[in-house]
Amino acid sequence: MQLISYISSKTSYSEKSIQNTVELLNEDCTIPFIARYRKERTGNLDEVEIGEIVALKEAFETLEKRKKAILKALEEQEVLTAELQSKIENTQDLTTLEDIYLPYKKKRKTKAETAKNNGLEPLAKIIMSQKADDLDYIASKYINSAVENEEQVLEGARHIIAEWINERSDIRNLIRRELERFSTIVTKVVKTKKEDENAQKFKDYFDWSESLHRIPSHRLLAILRGEKEGIIRVKIEIDDDRVLEKIDRKLIKSNNECGAEIQLAIDDAYKRLLLPSLTTEAMNIAKEKADEAAITVFKNNLEQLLLGAPLGEKRILAIDPGFRTGCKVVCLSEHGELLYNTAIYPNAPQNNITESAYTIEHLIKEYHIEAISIGNGTASRETERFIKNIPATKNLEVFVVNEAGASIYSASKIARDEFPKEDVTVRGAVSIGRRLADPLAELVKIDPKSIGVGQYQHDVDQNQLKKSLDTVVEHCVNKVGVNINTASASLLSYVSGIGPKLAENIVTHRNQHGVFKTRDDIKKVARLGGKAFEQSAGFLRIKQGDNPLDNSSVHPESYSLVKKMAKDLQLKTEDLIGNTKQLKEIQLSKYVTSEFGLLTLKDIVKELEKPGLDPREKAKAFSFSEEVKTITDLKVGMVLPGIVNNITNFGCFVDIGIKESGLVHVSNLSDTYVEDINKIVRLQQQVQVKVLEIDIARKRIQLSMKKGG
Repeated sequence: MQLISYISSKTSYSEKSIQNTVELLNEDCTIPFIARYRKERTGNLDEVEIGEIVALKEAFETLEKRKKAILKALEEQEVLTAELQSKIENTQDLTTLEDIYLPYKKKRKTKAETAKNNGLEPLAKIIMSQKADDLDYIASKYINSAVENEEQVLEGARHIIAEWINERSDIRNLIRRELERFSTIVTKVVKTKKEDENAQKFKDYFDWSESLHRIPSHRLLAILRGEKEGIIRVKIEIDDDRVLEKIDRKLIKSNNECGAEIQLAIDDAYKRLLLPSLTTEAMNIAKEKADEAAITVFKNNLEQLLLGAPLGEKRILAIDPGFRTGCKVVCLSEHGELLYNTAIYPNAPQNNITESAYTIEHLIKEYHIEAISIGNGTASRETERFIKNIPATKNLEVFVVNEAGASIYSASKIARDEFPKEDVTVRGAVSIGRRLADPLAELVKIDPKSIGVGQYQHDVDQNQLKKSLDTVVEHCVNKVGVNINTASASLLSYVSGIGPKLAENIVTHRNQHGVFKTRDDIKKVARLGGKAFEQSAGFLRIKQGDNPLDNSSVHPESYSLVKKMAKDLQLKTEDLIGNTKQLKEIQLSKYVTSEFGLLTLKDIVKELEKPGLDPREKAKAFSFSEEVKTITDLKVGMVLPGIVNNITNFGCFVDIGIKESGLVHVSNLSDTYVEDINKIVRLQQQVQVKVLEIDIARKRIQLSMKKGG
């Protein structure tokens, strides 16, 4: 099968693994389901590897679709030969395919087409043969009403030759190789924009040049943003003379008049046709690579944020801090339900500290509050100090929570549907509290681009970004598992096999009929058929249900197998769960069948040891330095506590408790060489940093995490 061979040629996976994975995908199985429950069929491929097969499958289908369109066009033009058809059918990449099609592609009227219409193609062929002498005499035979002298005739012939040169794939590939290896990206400031306030962000690129092959993705995206905003001009340069010399050697075989004409045609083809087209192509390829790198950074950050440490089912008092408009306060139940909301004014200009403290003390007692969550926006530090000075909070953990995206959520349809009677300030405070209890459950309600952990997210390919981020969210949701009796429709929609419509149907069914007692009850949800149940059941949890296996990642298709294991040990199923001693005595080879192999059996036993275990760490409280309140309080050499709030390819940004985050450049991350930043730091990690540089004018802070500073 062509598809399997295509994927196999681009990966190291066995053809059997690829074949089985493709079959499962064609059966509408999801990536999380295949990775978790079909390990024997895929050869234990993980989600990333299955995702690669999905991407290659899509690329192959795109290639085949384009081939069909080209073959149809060539048939209509009556130029399709058996040799050309074979060449097209055997092509394995789009660039080569488009090069093959280029000579036949319908173009808007060109200089070459005009010359052909003027009857000059035979002369162009004579010149390309490089055997003729006395070209002026030969050219005189082609003079007509459209081309009135030998000079115009020869110029027209050169236009035809230039087009032929442009359409030669070997010439195009020669220039591509030169661009790939030796091209330079050059930027210059637009003089009229040099003094603009916005232009200062791009000051580094007012006069810049760098290898296009080596330029880091973040720098290329910054340059392209500067170009888009009209601040700088960008062009790609290579050594034209060297490239032209290589083309000359390929095409010029004689030292006569024909050779001279071909030389002129080469120069024309290079400057007018080849270079503009192929430098654009090279820039597009560089942009695609930069997009891919930026999206990868965003994906890594998003995954770490979504899998951030949850506090768990606790009663939380959440505060959206502010100055003039006060602090919005909400009290949430252990299930995230809104119990009460009010506003306090402990900060300037009101400074109503006594009454505000009394209100907080009363709410803590009234609603049995177990933890406090404060947003990290405006007035966060002031509000945190106020809260920690209240005697009633001494035995409570106080958390400062990243509130990025809370305002987006509070104005969204999801928030309006959840709290139709509350205003945006209440909804925002609820979000701040809920993201402490369970970051994943709350953050899935917000467009990932608004969570504040990406770079250049508005500059990269938006379709590719959305697709990639949706895959990350799906992976995280299914890795953790979802309590079907408490989950929102937003969270449920990312469960394998569910989607938005079925998620709404699940919530509607839950509201009408009460909680689900067993996984089998899920089949009663409207429009949730056998395939959706198969794909989703293992990722949906039912706590305190009728069957203890329903609160685990053991799939219902394996329940009879677990029952047999328990029976063989003379135990009830519920007595086997968590019974590490007995589980270790099971001889898994006894239970291997054509349906269940050792990989699946090992997963089942591992889950039975600790059913429903949340793979995430637990949330820890954190305090910023009381010495530093604004950037002007910083001094070089200070060592401060901080929280990693963004990771890039060139370092990480650390929140040190002021408005501006500081940058720890990759060179200051560790005393040893850093190959992968994500192996040194992770999002929301609590770190100690040393202040290296402070640029108050540009609001930039350089930090170090090296032990020696």
